Amino acid sequence: MAERYIDINESIYTKCGDRVSEILATVADRYVGNNPPHPMAYRAFCANGILKNHDYSYEFQFVNRFPELQNGQMVYAWSQYWSDVETPLNFILHCYGPLTLYANGQPVYKANIADELNPKRRTVVTIQMKKGWNHLVFQFTKTEAGCGGSLGPGSYKSNPIHFLAPSPERFGHEGWIYTAPQDHVWSELPGDGSTEGDHGIAWFPKLTWSDAEQAKNPVARIFGELNEGYVLAWTKLRSFSAEPRLVELSGHAEGSIAIYVDGELQANIDKAGAFYVVLQLAYGEHNLVIQCYGSNGSAGFRLDPLSAGIELVEPYPVHGAKDEWLYVGPFGAEDVMPDVEASLFALVETQEGGTFWRLDQPNTWVRPFTENALFGKWNYPLGVTLYGMLQTGKLLGRDDLLQYVYKHIETCTRLYTYAGWDKAQYGASGVLNTLATLDSLDDCGSFGATMLLALQNQPLQGAERIADVIANYISNQQDRLPDGSLYRKPKHVDFPNATLWCDDLYMSVPYMCRCYQRTSDIRYLEDAANQFIQFKKKLYIPELQIMSHVYDFGIDKPTKIAWGRGNGWVIFSLSELLAVLPDDHAQRNELLEFFNELSEGYLRLQGENGLWHQVLTEPASYEETSCTSMFLYAFARGVRYGWLTETEKYIAAIHKGWNGMARISIDKFGNVYGVCRGSGYSYSVGYYKDDLSWLLNDTHGIGIVLLAGIEVLQLERHLGSV
Repeated sequence: MAERYIDINESIYTKCGDRVSEILATVADRYVGNNPPHPMAYRAFCANGILKNHDYSYEFQFVNRFPELQNGQMVYAWSQYWSDVETPLNFILHCYGPLTLYANGQPVYKANIADELNPKRRTVVTIQMKKGWNHLVFQFTKTEAGCGGSLGPGSYKSNPIHFLAPSPERFGHEGWIYTAPQDHVWSELPGDGSTEGDHGIAWFPKLTWSDAEQAKNPVARIFGELNEGYVLAWTKLRSFSAEPRLVELSGHAEGSIAIYVDGELQANIDKAGAFYVVLQLAYGEHNLVIQCYGSNGSAGFRLDPLSAGIELVEPYPVHGAKDEWLYVGPFGAEDVMPDVEASLFALVETQEGGTFWRLDQPNTWVRPFTENALFGKWNYPLGVTLYGMLQTGKLLGRDDLLQYVYKHIETCTRLYTYAGWDKAQYGASGVLNTLATLDSLDDCGSFGATMLLALQNQPLQGAERIADVIANYISNQQDRLPDGSLYRKPKHVDFPNATLWCDDLYMSVPYMCRCYQRTSDIRYLEDAANQFIQFKKKLYIPELQIMSHVYDFGIDKPTKIAWGRGNGWVIFSLSELLAVLPDDHAQRNELLEFFNELSEGYLRLQGENGLWHQVLTEPASYEETSCTSMFLYAFARGVRYGWLTETEKYIAAIHKGWNGMARISIDKFGNVYGVCRGSGYSYSVGYYKDDLSWLLNDTHGIGIVLLAGIEVLQLERHLGSV
């Protein structure tokens, strides 16, 4: 037997054979070990700087920023990007006049006259990023046409890149810095080791306060006049004493203040002037919150130096913070003071709407950003990955896996309200980019279905509201044909035609099933059943008993390409529906017949090694792991639930397929091979066979492998008990 991805001696089969529970544990543990539950990255961000558009492109519009800008003058913009590996990245560039883009000191793009004269012209620029820091510099030249441009990621849905401030003075800040208008071309560009002072000019946005502002206390210079209500200042006190000790806290208040330590009120200072408070602190860190009330425009305080053995420490790590304090407000006089620890992970609510934490720098805010490769992100492949992890934790009795999944989901859900506010403030949110820009089933259905499943076992902050938002989107906002079919209207330049994808059965039906379980509203199941009835009319290939990938309404034909994973989504999702559809449902028999037809079609196409192929009808295409897993999942369910007749041949196919994956697709460390990357669509077999290559440990497949194993194990237990 020829092994496609790994030598048989590297496969998990050499360690575990095809024993399901051991393989599941190995794959799940490898995933968690490679994607630890790190929190979001919190960074300083100056709201006076370069903001983003809705598509996550940075908007450089210098005619508006510098009205005095003269023709022929230049503005330079500088930023940096960290890459863990050497890799090419694609960017989308629009020009508002002449510009040159440099990467690591080398020109990578210079605008031509067609670009300069058409700001809507879309140019793809590929930048070869080296491992480590990469410095990008724009040189923008002013003409009558304008001065500036925009630069965004090639695909903001899957990779919403953000850049970091490049100078040591702003290390940790998010965004670009830029110069005032320059009269001459620079002979040397900034890069590694450069500082803002190297060219003897000021950089923007402004980093430091003016002398007049610096003379004020931090609360006064951040929030201005405060006539009523209050703001909060938060830091932590660290005591080095092994025994509880008394600590003196003194300073000067410019209005009334209240002092809290670890949530307990320690003192009310009801008038401006010097204050003195004695605190008792045990060893370690303690939250210190000072509530500053406004009166006649004045508010705030200054602390005297602390005694030996006590120091201030930052209350939470914020990249780019210059001191140990965070500030939030203003609050109305009737607003309840928030829990400061919890308020870093959700929008801080006020009577006026919402706000978030700030730093003692000009118009500088704390912003969370998703910088982990996978943990804390919300997208459809992760939805199915976490589905597999969740079910694995349940079946194997692994509470650690369950807690990992809950933590990932809640990292997203509790920031949802903040993400909407962040997007409104800054053009594009630093977290939850897909959910914050919800405009497709991909953005919500898959991850949302796993979220609802998790909610059946554990409350998750913010999840209930998101559940309603997604249900409303799928039922009332997603584009549909007159027959109710979910389809994709022309939106994205890469796929200009209106299309119907079999993938979207997975992006919608499992969520509808969970909504039915959550609400008992039968309309969700009616909608789900109708999707299969209508999709079959447009995509089914009766002579093969399988599905086309896409129907393109511009060409008005199905692709007639039997893409493996697309077909896997269909029968996988149909099994999800059949598992909850009432026995007396009017369309149950029709759907059961469809399930059997598909199963027969897929069974005939199983490869000699037990796996199915990337193009099901092309044995020369590679053996593809995610579709194999979904066929095994559906077959095992079909046998266990009694949906399939002639079960012996399906049981044999399940054994052959699982054994084949253990030998071919999974190595002894739990790495998963042979999962097709995310796809577009084509009428060409060659696109699927040759262009859509496989990836190692792709999230389109890890969860599906786990789910297949779960169903195989449950079938083994079921058959053993018969």
